[in-house]
Amino acid sequence: MNEFFPEVKLVQYEGKESKNPLAFRYYNPEQVVGDKTMAEHLRFSVAYWHTLLGSGADMFGSGSAIRPWNKLSDPMDVAKARAYACFEFMEKMQIQYFCFHDTDLAPEGDSLRETFKNIDTIVELIKGLMKQTGRKLLWGTTNLFNHPRFMHGAATSPDPKVFAYAAARVKHALDITKELGGENYVFWGGREGYETLLNTDMKLELDNLARFLHMAVDYAKEIGFTGQFLIEPKPKEPTKHQYDFDTATVIGFLKTYGLDKYFKMNIEANHATLAGHTFQHELRLARINGMLGSVDANQGDELLGWDTDQYATNVYTTTLAMYEILLNGGLAPGGLNFDAKVRRGSHEPIDLFYGHIASMDAFARGLLVAHRLIESGELEQFVSNRYAGYRSGIGAKIVSGEVGFKELTEYALENDQITLESGRQELLENILNRYIFD
Repeated sequence: MNEFFPEVKLVQYEGKESKNPLAFRYYNPEQVVGDKTMAEHLRFSVAYWHTLLGSGADMFGSGSAIRPWNKLSDPMDVAKARAYACFEFMEKMQIQYFCFHDTDLAPEGDSLRETFKNIDTIVELIKGLMKQTGRKLLWGTTNLFNHPRFMHGAATSPDPKVFAYAAARVKHALDITKELGGENYVFWGGREGYETLLNTDMKLELDNLARFLHMAVDYAKEIGFTGQFLIEPKPKEPTKHQYDFDTATVIGFLKTYGLDKYFKMNIEANHATLAGHTFQHELRLARINGMLGSVDANQGDELLGWDTDQYATNVYTTTLAMYEILLNGGLAPGGLNFDAKVRRGSHEPIDLFYGHIASMDAFARGLLVAHRLIESGELEQFVSNRYAGYRSGIGAKIVSGEVGFKELTEYALENDQITLESGRQELLENILNRYIFD
């Protein structure tokens, strides 16, 4: 098979003084940070759909991307070439993992049986490439949103035939994820929501979504799939209201239906901002609930109101993200999946390298800064001191449940002169800047 990226040999670490656009300035896979190498901390993954299938099309224009594997005429030949291109790219980028939707791998056929046959053909090819290169599958998932059959939802569709079809697709995707040694499986409910409540039985839809996920848990046990189940929250696009709006909403849903012990979160930065949150907020909420499992590493454009899926290059954001991830004890078996795409005007194949390099360096730099911050204890000590009142006296009694409103009223009547201390946000932001700039 010919090279798809002949102009690139191997992207290597050259240090922060390097001017080579095809070299890492901060990401050194072998560098030990704390008790792990950078590669072990970051567990980068190529997103098959954006990197290999992204065309540059948007709602106002057709595709612009030049991709050599698309020159073939037969769709299955294109799918095979795409797999070779993916593994060449991973090797040259020193990325160990990849992620896919089932229909990223191969085109849908005229029937479900033909679709499965097409996918299975490419899975056999990928299995050989994985063995040959040592690359691994971070997670698999199912595309239950593109085809018109899912226009009213998949598990939440009003038509039980669609529910059954979606179940068959997830079953097959779980089978191939297990076959390829996938470490996780992701559920993203792209169409699991509604446009108007005037035609929606919300209770039935939520109940059916829970039934669907319980069936997935049961089937995973049946086939011996031990990978981590993940749900990826997203607030909008394409539905006006999605049932997986944000981390808090998903946690509430999982706990309501007894699913919380089976699922963790796959947090995406761009989805966080669409929900009106910061990336750090979503990561922390998942972390403090013991549900931070993996990350889709990208960023949005604050001037645009949709999911732009840009490569993450904001070191302030990557630092705070890695701060939460380190406090979480890492992401394994999850990782940092580049659910990101080059801009429409960045249409040449080499731009895929530039995008990944910029983001890998941004997360590597964020890792180094976050590790030093945690080692210093400056931020954590400030927070600890700020809430010190809850470790003794009336505060300790509140935490331990020793007092109620009656006792607290008696206390307040004798202690109604209150002097609050400054939150010192500006000081803390200056401390963070000091670590980033140094």
